[in-house]
Amino acid sequence: MPPPIQHLHEPDSNAGRAELARVEPYSLRTFTPTQAVLAQSAGIYHWTPEGRRLYDFSSGVLVSNLGHNPANWLRGYFRYMNWNTGEVTNSVQPVQVPLGFTPAVPMTAYNAITSVEVGATKRLLELMRKAPGGGRMEQVMWAASGSEAIQKALWASLARDRTRPIILATRFGFHGKKGLANAVTGSETDTERDPRVRFISFPMAECHDVATRDEPFNFAPYQRELDALLHQFGAKIGTLITEPYLGGGGSYHPPKAYLQGLQQFCRANDITLILDEVQSNFGRTGAMFAYETYGLEPDVVVLGKGLGNGIPVAAAVGRAEIFGSLGYGEGSDTWSANPLCCAAVQATLDEFERRDVIAGMKASSAIIENGLLALKEFPFVAHVRGELGGMVWGVEMCDRGDRTAAEWANEFVLACYRGDGQCPDGIHLLGPLAKKVVRISPPLVITTEEATAAMNLMQRCARRLLG
Repeated sequence: MPPPIQHLHEPDSNAGRAELARVEPYSLRTFTPTQAVLAQSAGIYHWTPEGRRLYDFSSGVLVSNLGHNPANWLRGYFRYMNWNTGEVTNSVQPVQVPLGFTPAVPMTAYNAITSVEVGATKRLLELMRKAPGGGRMEQVMWAASGSEAIQKALWASLARDRTRPIILATRFGFHGKKGLANAVTGSETDTERDPRVRFISFPMAECHDVATRDEPFNFAPYQRELDALLHQFGAKIGTLITEPYLGGGGSYHPPKAYLQGLQQFCRANDITLILDEVQSNFGRTGAMFAYETYGLEPDVVVLGKGLGNGIPVAAAVGRAEIFGSLGYGEGSDTWSANPLCCAAVQATLDEFERRDVIAGMKASSAIIENGLLALKEFPFVAHVRGELGGMVWGVEMCDRGDRTAAEWANEFVLACYRGDGQCPDGIHLLGPLAKKVVRISPPLVITTEEATAAMNLMQRCARRLLG
C-alpha cells in the first residue's frame, strides 16, 4: 500500500489524507499526484481546509458544468424537492403530517412514479428532440451512473434481436468499469474480455493535435475494417458503441466524417448506434449535445455527469422500439429515476433555459485554448487536443531530458496545484489520461477574466518546471 500523499504547509489536509489512507483502500481512487482535500467550493473554485483557493479545471470529471453550488440551481433543486422553500409545488392537497417529519417529495420512490420524474423525462426528451440529430430520442431509461446507463443501453440493443450478439466498440474508449460497460472499454489486450465484443480503430493519428482539425480525412481504411468484420460475422453484428471523442483514452477529438461514416455503416446494416455522451453532454463539445457537434442522429444516446451538475444521475435516451425489447424489471434498479436525481435534472435544465450558457462560454473557450497552445513553447508539451469552441482539452506531454512523458504529466499536475510561488492560488487538475495526457475541463461558466487569470497562472507554473 503506497504511503499517503502529503504536501508542505497543509496540516489539516495532510491529516485528512493520512486518516483516509488508514480506513479506505487506495483502489477507491484513480491516481492523482495532488489528492487535493476540498473544504468548500463555489463557482469555478475550490478551497482547501487551509483556506487556499484552487481554480477547478476538472469540474469533478466533467460534472459541474454550471459551476459548484450555483445559487439559482440550488433554489430550483430545493423547490422541486419541496425542501424548506416556503412553498409546496407538488402537493395535491393538505396532509396530516406525523410529528417529527416534514412533507416533501420522497427521496426514494422505487417502482413508483413522482411528478418530478414525469417532468424531468418530458423536458429532457423535448430538449433532445429539438436539437439537430435528436429525431430518434423517444424514451428515457434512467440510471444512477454512466456505466449503469451504458449497461442498460447495451442490454436493450442485444435484446432487440438476440440472434445478433456481436458488439463493435471503438478501441481505447472508456464506457465504465462494470459488466458490459467494462467489456466495451479499452482494447483486446485488457483483462475481462467478452467474446461478443470486437474493437474497431479510432482515428487517433488524424486528430493528435488541434492543428489537424481542418485537414482532409479518408474514411476508406476504417470502412475496409468494418467491411471485414461484416464479412466475418454478417448479421450477427447488432450494436456499435462509441464516444464522440475518446475521453479516458487521451482526449482525441475525431473528424466529423469518421463518426458519420460509422453511422452510415450502422444504417446500411440495421445496427444500433449507441453514442456515449456521458462526458460530452451539456455543452462540453460546443453544443448542448455532441451529436449536434458531429452531425449525427444516433439510435441511443447515453447521458451522465453534467446532466445532474453534481447529483449522480445518468440516462440512456433513444428509440422506443429498442428499449421496448426489455421486459418488466430488466432495466430497473433501486435508484433509477429517483426524485433526488430527477430534481437535479430539472434544476439543470432550468439553468440552460434561463440563459445561453453555451454561447456565453465561447469567449472563455478561446482564451483557454490560446493559453494551452502557448504551453507548446515548453519542450515537454507535445500536443493540444480539443473541440473548437468547446470546454474540454487534452495536453499531451512527451519524453524530454531524463523524464518520461508520464513523469512530466504528473509533475505538471503537481506544479499547477502548488502554484507559482507568487500568489497563493493553484489549479486543481486530475491525474493524467493514458498516463501522459492532462485533461483541461473547467466549468462552462468560467468568465473571461477567470480564464485569463488561470491561464496566466498555468503558464507561470509550467515555467517553474524548467527551473
